[in-house]
Amino acid sequence: MKTKSEAQESSIWNDILNGSCRSPHDFLGMHAENGRIVVRVYDPAAKAVSVIAAKKRYPMCQLDDTGLFVCYFDKKKELFAYKIEKQYDESIFTSEDPYCFLPTLGEMDIYLFNQGEHHRVFDVMGAHVRNLGGVEGVSFAVWAPNAKRVSVVGDFNCWDGRRHPMRMLGLSGIWELFIPGLKSGDVYKFEVRGCDDSIVLKLDPYARRTELRPNNAGIVPEKEPFRWTDDAWMKKRAATNPLESPMNIYEVHLGTWGGPGLKLPEVKETFNNYRELAVALADYVLKMGYTHVELLPVMEHPLDQSWGYQVTGFYAPTARYGTPEDFAWFMNYMHEHGIGVFLDWVPAHFPRDTFSLGRFDGTALYEHADPRKGEQKDWGTYIFNFGRNEVRQFLIGSALFWLDQYHADGLRVDAVASMLYLNYSRNDGEWIPNQYGGCENLEAIDFIRHLNELAHKLYPGISMIAEESTSWPGVSRPIYLGGLGFTFKWNMGWMHDTLDYFKLDPIYRSYHHGQLAFSICYAFSENFILPLSHDEVVHGKLSLFGRMSGDYVQKFANLRAMYVLMATHPGKKLIFMGGEFAQVIEWNCNNQSVDWLLLKYPAHDSIHRMVAELNRFYLKHPALWEDDFTPNGFQWIDGGDFTQSIYSFIRWDKKRRAPLVVILNLTPVVRNDFNIGVPLPGEWVEVFNTDREEYGGTGLLNGQKMFTSPGEWHGQKQFITLRLPWLGAVVLAPKSSLK
Repeated sequence: MKTKSEAQESSIWNDILNGSCRSPHDFLGMHAENGRIVVRVYDPAAKAVSVIAAKKRYPMCQLDDTGLFVCYFDKKKELFAYKIEKQYDESIFTSEDPYCFLPTLGEMDIYLFNQGEHHRVFDVMGAHVRNLGGVEGVSFAVWAPNAKRVSVVGDFNCWDGRRHPMRMLGLSGIWELFIPGLKSGDVYKFEVRGCDDSIVLKLDPYARRTELRPNNAGIVPEKEPFRWTDDAWMKKRAATNPLESPMNIYEVHLGTWGGPGLKLPEVKETFNNYRELAVALADYVLKMGYTHVELLPVMEHPLDQSWGYQVTGFYAPTARYGTPEDFAWFMNYMHEHGIGVFLDWVPAHFPRDTFSLGRFDGTALYEHADPRKGEQKDWGTYIFNFGRNEVRQFLIGSALFWLDQYHADGLRVDAVASMLYLNYSRNDGEWIPNQYGGCENLEAIDFIRHLNELAHKLYPGISMIAEESTSWPGVSRPIYLGGLGFTFKWNMGWMHDTLDYFKLDPIYRSYHHGQLAFSICYAFSENFILPLSHDEVVHGKLSLFGRMSGDYVQKFANLRAMYVLMATHPGKKLIFMGGEFAQVIEWNCNNQSVDWLLLKYPAHDSIHRMVAELNRFYLKHPALWEDDFTPNGFQWIDGGDFTQSIYSFIRWDKKRRAPLVVILNLTPVVRNDFNIGVPLPGEWVEVFNTDREEYGGTGLLNGQKMFTSPGEWHGQKQFITLRLPWLGAVVLAPKSSLK
């Protein structure tokens, strides 16, 4: 009759053979049993195995050709150091035994992970090069609570899942294994035997580096951290309030930006890498006067046509443009040159690719099982289960990872509306109400608030930006006031109204005058960014230039006026690449660069010059960015002149000493001897005019001295007389403020 201990050993051995063992360390490796030491090794590919100890070799016995090798040491009663020598058909391999090491996660790590409160989860999960007691190797950790077995596989074990099974740490759902001898650059995956007995190769959810598509394995990252030299930037950022600072964002898709001095290669795998892109992009951004760049998702994704919004590697910069070290170099270079970098981040959904997160352990682990909560039909993706601690941990860890490990200056969170509403883009009967019968996703709301609270607390000065397209209240309001805690929200209403207005023939604009003025009614309800983003130049919407009304010349005039409206309207600014020089066709993400050749044509070169000067003008005048989010920074002069389609307003600086007066004449009619009330007496100067010849205009300027005349006009105590160019914008400033 077998003893209880022998029966347990037999059971574990059967589980190992059957590929369903959750605790291989209890059987494999070195153990003290019945007054002697036993070493067990399981490797069905090995021809012979020996124990190496104290410079002696002890051949192991294989039991019944099963791949189990055993060696007993009768005279030894205490554990001792040893190595394992394995002989294969054409090679001999010697290393420490993976099954003689303690777990690389501590009890507190496990507790915090299961609670969803491990703020540095990226330091313990995934693959990490470590030195354990003088032994170099790689530790692996993955969450798969319902799996029957999880193994590490790669070239180092011929992708044989029987050879490196992992152990589950208690009831945590975390599987862990340290494999000696592995190093940075080794390729790996997890072989997961699900609760349904399916065996699938999975990419490490916490992989920091991945192969270049179409391959999709993880790659063990470098042990040594990147040496950052952006301390000055980071200190300045921590002491800066982004709400009261200039923010003019250039949105970029790295794969198709190309740059005016770069050419896109024919083969996508040889795109300019992160380092080349950093040098070219920083030079361009500085010349153009932008303050930040915002990158469409650089997290790893298998499909180019998804633009990066179908993420499979939530912790890995895409291999399309180089290594993680190359991407860190990109970020560091930008900061050294005074340029902030926002990263697009996608927690709303994830793709169904078998190798990634979907049905990770044979169950709906990261997603909801019920398709009414777990599937996003619009995009053919799964929706994260925001109510599960470990899923929240995974996503919060990802956000903090990019802020911490890559010094990102903020995250633009994609598709927030789809997270907030249970009935987002669903018909009746296709969604499940919350516990109170409403359509709000309470779990997602709690997740968003917790994320924003942590991000702002741990990384002062960063910006969390919401792409939220509904009227959800308080998106960019503090959590203690009932808001979601974002720093900024994209103003989608301003964008739609503005583009629709400028698409109108001027003869009809007087009937839609309120459309352009309406945004001021809610401009201070949120901390808004005004976006002319990638979404507005695709899918048949036409380019920004293509949306403008009129003939070729009028389109340019309209576009110039719209850019001045954007620059002077309350809110921070964002424009997608190509818009700055009036790209004619829509953006094409399929291996086609922005049309830099257009800069050879005078009209496009002129508006490109105007945008650069407008950007510098924006930076120069605090009235345009100091007080964006209170009514004190904006004042209508006349927002109701619908008969002439003229809008005029004041932007105030906080000290109210250097105001700017902005006048938009949005019909193709020159307004001579136009009177406008101004807030201060004295001489006023035209400081910007879209009709300058070097901008592609006709040269209708106000170069003469303009002194105020006494008299009530537009509610002001004095006025000036000037000329307004057709389809143009004029900005005035008191001469005294320019000294």
